Amino acid sequence: MPKALTKPASREADPVLQSLFDVQEATLPNGLRVRLLANHQTPVVSLYTFFQVGSRNERPGITGISHLFEHMMFNGAKKYGPKKFDSVLESNGGRSNAYTSTDMTVYYEDFASEALETVLDLESDRMRSLRINDEALESERQVVMEERRSRVDNDITGIMDEELGTLVWKAHPYRWPVIGWMKDIENITRKDCEQYFRTYYAPNNAVLYICGDIDPKKTLALVRRYYGDIPKGPKPESVLNSEPEQRGERRAEVRHPAQSPALMIAFRAPAARHEDTLVLDIIQYALTKGEGSRLVKKLIYDTQLAISVMVDWGWRLDPGIVLVYLELKPDSDPRKVEEALYAELARVVSEGLTERELQKAKNNLRADHLRELATNSGRAHAMGHYEALLGSWRDGLSLPSVYAATTNEQVKAVAAKYFAPERRSVVTLIPAAEAIVDGATDDGKDVE
Repeated sequence: MPKALTKPASREADPVLQSLFDVQEATLPNGLRVRLLANHQTPVVSLYTFFQVGSRNERPGITGISHLFEHMMFNGAKKYGPKKFDSVLESNGGRSNAYTSTDMTVYYEDFASEALETVLDLESDRMRSLRINDEALESERQVVMEERRSRVDNDITGIMDEELGTLVWKAHPYRWPVIGWMKDIENITRKDCEQYFRTYYAPNNAVLYICGDIDPKKTLALVRRYYGDIPKGPKPESVLNSEPEQRGERRAEVRHPAQSPALMIAFRAPAARHEDTLVLDIIQYALTKGEGSRLVKKLIYDTQLAISVMVDWGWRLDPGIVLVYLELKPDSDPRKVEEALYAELARVVSEGLTERELQKAKNNLRADHLRELATNSGRAHAMGHYEALLGSWRDGLSLPSVYAATTNEQVKAVAAKYFAPERRSVVTLIPAAEAIVDGATDDGKDVE
């Protein structure tokens, strides 16, 4: 299990945020958890349903089923048939969407407050009795396969990211992409889908977050009416983190048609609940947030080695990665760019951040945090995100105080721990004149 997020004496809920989150909580007998937050500024409501399932819960042979099922959930159910979900929602002035990640699958709707009961009817219908048949499965399978071709097979960042995953993880399910391997997508069966639905889309594996112009007492009564008779599902199997320790740098090259080389570098990092997670948030912002950030200034403007640089540190249930992606100039030497990058990271280890960099990162983190909480949708999503990854939505209210109390000594210590050479994996894009497919170039000639 990941180390619990430490709570020092200074870790207190931000008073402004605490005043905004008078949340009513309940758990139905079938295990469905409910979080209700009233906000009467405007007559609108946001409903988020978080299912505790993502690509992390898959296995070889059915990789991509979590994302495939995200599509399947819009194919109708017992009461509302095919194409009815969106048509009914939109006729009531609402809109919906969904996403799948490594650790969760999330569905959400924004709508006028008078449509609340209708939306609860729609959502509970598909949780209770989703339409799963061969026709629907084949239709969505084709959609997902085309999505994979577009976003992975024919996309440089998708190709590199997929290669990087297999370098970083040897045993953990994070090693395969959220969208899944193509052959697995092609071979997922109706039986696989039915078993998946009964296990992971049961009320005991879900949390509802309803924020906006609601009466919490009446809303809870509606939730009980529409969801209360949905049967509890089997307890999902826990995911074993059997990933071995990385003992040295790992490298791979990808050859693909491109105008310029690129680099994608991952440093093994902790799980979301680890005490170092929020310090890495600050380091990420200091390195690439804004035109004056350290890596943007050094690698793009000063040395002109790269045309773009991005650092992505995304929280995960199990230990994840700090990812650095660099698009280089056509004449840049990837090794020299790497050296320049590592030199800047080494400076963070030895010197920390400047006071201006540290304060700017804290200010930007606080601003982005508060900006998300400015809307019903943002509050509902933030609560779900924090509860899923930190264990409680309340931990999100104390983030500003933890960021504010972070010191340069913490920054140096965390940078030294995670930017060590033995923790990194590197994928280099080498521009090729033409695509290479199954041992042959795209004109059919053998590759020598």
